[in-house]
Amino acid sequence: MAPLPFRWDGEVMQPLPGFARKADRLFVIGQFYDLDNYEDRSAVSHKHEFAWLREAWKNLPEQLADLYPTPEHLRKRALIEAGYYDEVVVDAGSAAAALRVRQAFAAVDDFALVIVRGPLVIRRTAKSQSRRAMDGKTFQQSKQAIMDVVAEMVGVTTKQLQQNVDKAA
Repeated sequence: MAPLPFRWDGEVMQPLPGFARKADRLFVIGQFYDLDNYEDRSAVSHKHEFAWLREAWKNLPEQLADLYPTPEHLRKRALIEAGYYDEVVVDAGSAAAALRVRQAFAAVDDFALVIVRGPLVIRRTAKSQSRRAMDGKTFQQSKQAIMDVVAEMVGVTTKQLQQNVDKAA
C-alpha cells in the first residue's frame, strides 16, 4: 500500500484533501496506530541511478555486452545479484521436466534469472524500484548495492565507476 499523506496541525494528523475517504476505509475511529515517517527518494538520486547505469552499460566489456542488451537488463540482473529479488521455486518432478519449465519461464520474462537444480526450477525476478515499491532509504541501499555489483562486473571499484560516470556527465 502506498503511504497516505497527512499534515500535522499541532494537535492531530489530518489526511490531505482527496485522501480522507481512503483514510476512512483503512482506519477505525478510536483504534491506535503506529505512525512512521515515510522518506521519499529524491528525483536527483533516481535520475543519477539511471545515468550511471546507462554509462556503465555503454562501457561493458565485450564478453558481457551480449548478456545485457539494454541498461534495463543490466539493472535488473544487478538487483537480483545484490539480493533484491522475488523468488518462486517449482518442483517439476524430474530434471527433464525442469528444463522444459525453465524454457517456459525464460520465454515469459527475459529479465528473470531462471536456475535449474535437479527437478527444481528457481525463478528470480528483480524487485521493483518504483516509488510505490521502495521508500527512499531502501532505494538508496539498492542503488548502492547494484552499483557495487556492476563495478565488480566491469572490474573497477565503485569509486572508479562513479568517477567515470561523473566525467561522462
